[in-house]
Amino acid sequence: MIHVCSLAKVEETVAKTGAERLLSLLAAGTDVTRPASIARENHLHLVMHDIAVAQEGMTMPGEEHVRSLLDFARQWDRARPLVVHCYAGISRSTASAYIIAAALAPRRNEVELAKTLRSLSPMATPNPRLIAVADALLDRNGRMIEAIQAIGRGADAFEGTPFALKIDA
Repeated sequence: MIHVCSLAKVEETVAKTGAERLLSLLAAGTDVTRPASIARENHLHLVMHDIAVAQEGMTMPGEEHVRSLLDFARQWDRARPLVVHCYAGISRSTASAYIIAAALAPRRNEVELAKTLRSLSPMATPNPRLIAVADALLDRNGRMIEAIQAIGRGADAFEGTPFALKIDA
């Protein structure tokens, strides 16, 4: 199970779910404290801004970020949950949860997965750059991009409500 939350809810979500792995997707300079129950080797902290096009002074999500998150996800034995978070729990984290679920359940339909994501999180607005890079790396031929575009922008929110996404339908 993948649990998605904001930075403010990391400690609470890890404790509540018994997660043993943590994926943090934050801009440079945003501190995250790894919960004591998460071993250092089970925490991946990727530094990127929540942008879809290059902007001066900002780190755009790229292939190296997506490859790292895919490697991290593929090393997960799924015995205990994975928590994925970004600052607000709306864009980078929801994109990453979608990417991980698609990668670990390659036969799962991209549209069904996107609709499930939307039903679990009305405010989810997956980062389109992360989705596009993953679509290419996973050889999805645009299906991931189209599925996320089809669910549209989520409801406006400052912070997403934590939710859980099953890997298999």
